[in-house]
Amino acid sequence: MVLNKSIENAKTIFSKVEAALKAKFHGDIQAADLNLDLPTFVVNKDKVHDIIAFLKSEVNLEFHFLTDLTGIQTEDEAHLGVIYHLHNLPRNERIRVKTFFPLIHPEINSIVDLFPAANWMERETYDFFGIKFKGHPNLKRILNMDDMDYFPLRKEYPLEDQTRDDKEDKMFGR
Repeated sequence: MVLNKSIENAKTIFSKVEAALKAKFHGDIQAADLNLDLPTFVVNKDKVHDIIAFLKSEVNLEFHFLTDLTGIQTEDEAHLGVIYHLHNLPRNERIRVKTFFPLIHPEINSIVDLFPAANWMERETYDFFGIKFKGHPNLKRILNMDDMDYFPLRKEYPLEDQTRDDKEDKMFGR
């Protein structure tokens, strides 16, 4: 019973947010989906800052809390993305916003001006995925060594020792 109520609430939130986003940013909403009970919206990377600002400031939405921000690399390994989880605390409504861009140009606008807590999240995402956040006040590595010449969560290097002949990458999902 509780799960059904949660899914019904998510459907209501999804419909409300989707209508608001399509009315204001029609061509910049690339996909909208209700993934179990979490409304998910894939948006144009050039408009992600404006869309998140709208989701935060719009009176009927008011997603004032950034729960999480992280990076992702697509399965085809040709694109990187950023995933934002936003929360309206008074109404306990949550949504996910995703945006993707080519691996060869991993750059997106920072949202530190909207959510100061994004500072460390964007730095961590840069540190592990190499995604550059334009306008970030201090974008540098925070967990890995400064002299690392790669980004550890990108799928750019073999998962196993290449001198071994008893294991193959396909055993690790590649």
